[in-house]
Amino acid sequence: QAQIVESGGRFVQAGGSLRLSCAVSARPLSDYAAGWFRQAPGKAREFVASINRNGTRTVYADSVKGRFTVSRDDAKNTIYLQMTSLKPEDTAIYYCAANVPPSGTNWVGVTERQYHYWGQGTQVTVSS
Repeated sequence: QAQIVESGGRFVQAGGSLRLSCAVSARPLSDYAAGWFRQAPGKAREFVASINRNGTRTVYADSVKGRFTVSRDDAKNTIYLQMTSLKPEDTAIYYCAANVPPSGTNWVGVTERQYHYWGQGTQVTVSS
């Protein structure tokens, strides 16, 4: 049973940058593929970015492509989401999710249903 804790969310001005962290425990991080999702007030949770188990494949939502970068540091058991050129519409609670994919695959997930383990979220607020 993985435990996930996000951190790094805060208030930031539009155009600024922020790095979110996702600490994953219970198994070596290299066992997991991971994803970031977000939920804005009054909206459904949506996919942001994901990374496969060995960091060789990443997928991004069109709304963040070119501005956000997902990465991982298995030695620190941490997944990162580097966010740049932030916009007010990026304001949301950001969630980290993880899953153990089938061995020998290049799997990444882009939907909520594909992930078994979730953190509690961290709030990002971008002011105009």
